[in-house]
Amino acid sequence: MDASGNNMGNQQDKPVFASQPVTTTDSLTEADSDPTTSTKFVSSKRQRLSDLFTIFCAGFALISDGYQNNLMTMTNVVLKAEYPKQYTSDVSTRVSNALLVGEIFGQIVIGLTCDYLGRKVAIVTTTLMIVIGGILGTASNGVTIEGMFWMMTVARGIVGFGTGGEYPASSASATESANEYTLSQRGPIFIMVTNFPLSFGGPLAVIVFLIALAAAGNEHLSTVWRVNFGVGIALPLTVFYFRVKMLNSKLYRRGAIKRSVPYGLVLRYYWKALIGTCGAWFLYDFVTFPNGVFSGVIISSVVKDGSIRSTAEYQLLLGALALPGVFLGAVFCNRWGRKNVMMVGFGGYLVFGLIIGVAYDQITKIIPLFIIFYALLLSSGNFGPGDMLGLLSSESYATAVRGTCYGLSAAIGKTGAAVGTEVFQPIQNNLGKRWTFIIAAICGVAGILVTYFFIPNVSGEDLSLEDEKFRAYLVAHGWKGEMGEEDLKDTAEAGIPSDVVHEHVDLKGTDA
Repeated sequence: MDASGNNMGNQQDKPVFASQPVTTTDSLTEADSDPTTSTKFVSSKRQRLSDLFTIFCAGFALISDGYQNNLMTMTNVVLKAEYPKQYTSDVSTRVSNALLVGEIFGQIVIGLTCDYLGRKVAIVTTTLMIVIGGILGTASNGVTIEGMFWMMTVARGIVGFGTGGEYPASSASATESANEYTLSQRGPIFIMVTNFPLSFGGPLAVIVFLIALAAAGNEHLSTVWRVNFGVGIALPLTVFYFRVKMLNSKLYRRGAIKRSVPYGLVLRYYWKALIGTCGAWFLYDFVTFPNGVFSGVIISSVVKDGSIRSTAEYQLLLGALALPGVFLGAVFCNRWGRKNVMMVGFGGYLVFGLIIGVAYDQITKIIPLFIIFYALLLSSGNFGPGDMLGLLSSESYATAVRGTCYGLSAAIGKTGAAVGTEVFQPIQNNLGKRWTFIIAAICGVAGILVTYFFIPNVSGEDLSLEDEKFRAYLVAHGWKGEMGEEDLKDTAEAGIPSDVVHEHVDLKGTDA
C-alpha cells in the first residue's frame, strides 16, 4: 500500500520511493533507432527490447552451461576406452572436478562483478572465458599423455570459471528483465530460460557425441571427444553480439550499490535466507552433479552390451526422461508456491533413491526399469530444487546484492558437487553402488528440512518491493551511500517515507 492507501500489488503501481522518477519516454528518438547509442536517459521502447533479448539470450547461453556440465559424462567413457592405463579414476575425478573448482571461483567473482560493474560486463566476461577454455580443451596435447590430461584439467577449470559466472550473471539479468516484461509469469519464464537450457544441455551433449561417434567411428575416439569440446566453443558465440549490445535492467540502474557495500547489514538482513539457499543448493548439487558426471559409468556397468554406443543411447534416454520435471516445475511454481514445489522435489529423492538403493540388485537386471527409476530420481531434482533454487535465489535478495547472494549460494552448491564427485567412486567401491542412491534419499530428507525452516516463502511479488524494503532497512541502520547508476542514480534515503524508516528503526533490535 502507498501513503494514500492505494494497492501497489500490480506492475503499474511499483513502489519507487526515489526522488528521481524512472526516466523513460515512449517517443521515438534518434537513440531508439540505434540501440547501441549510449545516452543518460533510456527510452521505454529501448529498455523493453533489451529486456526481451536479455531473457532469450540467457536461455541460449545457459544451454552452453548445461552442455559443459554434462560434456564429461560420455567423454569419461571414451577416454577410459582410449587410454585404459593412463585415465585412472583419480585422473577422471581431477578432470571432472576442475570444472567445479572453476565454477566455484566464477560464481563468487562474477557474482560480485555483476553487482559492482553491471550485468552486461559480467556476462561478456563469462562468455569469453568459456570460449578461451573451450579452445584450450579442444587443443589439449602434451609431450606425454599425462601432460595432455593436465592441459585438459586447466582448460576445464577456465571453462568452469565462465560457466560458473553465467549462473549469477544470466540469472540475475533474466529475472530482472522478466520482472519488467511480464511480472505474473516471471517464475515460469525464468525456469524455461535457466533450468530448462541447463537440463537440455545433457541430452544435447549426448546427441553431439553420438553424431561424432557415428562419423568418426571407434577407431578415432580422439576425434570424437575433441569435436565434442569444439562444439562447446560455438554455443556461447551464437548470442555474443546481442549480449554486447544489452542494457542493464531498470531495477539494477536504480538499486545498484557500486561502492561501500554494507556487507555486515546484508548478512544481518539475509542470514536466514542465505542458510536456506546455500544449504539446499549444497544438498542438491551433492546428489545431482556426480549422478550426471558418472551416470554414463553407472549405465555401462549394468548394461550387458557395454559398448560405447549402447551406453550413450541409454544415457540419452535417461536425460530425455528427466526433462519433464523441468516443465512440471514451471507449471506448478505459481500454483503451489516455490517453497512447496522444492520440498516435493526433495521428497522425490527420498522415494526414488530408496527404491533404487534397496532393490538395486533386482532393478539393475531389468535395464529399462532401472533407467525409468533413475530418470524419475533426476526428474524430481529438476522439478523441485533444480527449478526453484535458481528462482528463489534470484527473488529472495534485493537487486543491489542479487548477484553476490546468488553467486554465493550457487558456489556453495558447486562445493557440494565437488564433494559429491570426490566421494562418489569411493562410496561405490567401499559401500557398494546401491549406497549412492540411498545417500541421495538421505539428502532428500535433509533438503526438505532446510527448505521448510530457512527458505523464504516468496510469492512472486514485484522485485522492486524487496528492493525498497532492503533500502529502507539500510537507511534505518545508518547507511547513507548512493544507489543506482546513470538516469536513476540517487542517495539511498531519497524519497523513502518516514514511516517506513521508523518501522525498521523500531525493529532494529531484532533485524526483522
